[in-house]
Amino acid sequence: MKDLVILVATHKKYQMPKESIYLPLHVGREGKEDLGYQGDNTGDNISIKNPNYCELTGLYWAWKNLSCEYIGLCHYRRYFTNKNLIQRFLHRHNKFDLKFDLILTESEIKKLLEEYDVILPTKRNYYIETVWSHYENAHHIKDLEETKKIIEEKYPEYLDSFEKVMSGTKLHLYNMFIMKKEDFDRYCKWVFDILFELEKRVDISSYDNYQKRIFGFISERLFNVWVYSRKLRLKKLPVVNIEEINWGKKIANFLLRKVK
Repeated sequence: MKDLVILVATHKKYQMPKESIYLPLHVGREGKEDLGYQGDNTGDNISIKNPNYCELTGLYWAWKNLSCEYIGLCHYRRYFTNKNLIQRFLHRHNKFDLKFDLILTESEIKKLLEEYDVILPTKRNYYIETVWSHYENAHHIKDLEETKKIIEEKYPEYLDSFEKVMSGTKLHLYNMFIMKKEDFDRYCKWVFDILFELEKRVDISSYDNYQKRIFGFISERLFNVWVYSRKLRLKKLPVVNIEEINWGKKIANFLLRKVK
């Protein structure tokens, strides 16, 4: 058993962090070419559901099959960093190997976990819309409405936090975190119970490939609900993107959704 494992969710071969705490995890591995990474299709798994669950198939695998004291999740192109704005700016246009120098190290993580329960990405602020209205503009709102009904039925004690998160304008994204494995296990038991129930109730047969990632989208919102219901000590850190973000495309897509 390792004391700290940070899953690096990936679906392709990619440069990975050098520190041994980072475990490349091939999400959606079932039926796919072997990349040489740990697959999420061993033991108790839902790897085949990856087109709908995204990185959650990796979380499910870790919940059921991985033993460690602390666990985290990042993505092959997104990692936590605690470097200041000037340091991040200087690395912004540099090659991959220099950007990897910004990634949170094992010693930095362990020091933070002495003081905090969970490490999370800095919130994204939607400014002109709420978390609820953003989902309505970007996805099928009936799915989020059904999620709320399930929480009312199965976990009413979380309803107040659900309402607060949905009426706010800020959100922790990417399903990224670092926390104790025992807290992670509690979260997984809760979120997969909700999502598996939601899967029974919604018809996504007419959705395009993007919208079929429904359970990944819903889980990002639910993670925020769970975190704030638990009243944990939170440390919010910036995320370093190994690849440049095409902000022009993101803004154009946002405006297009608003027009529609």
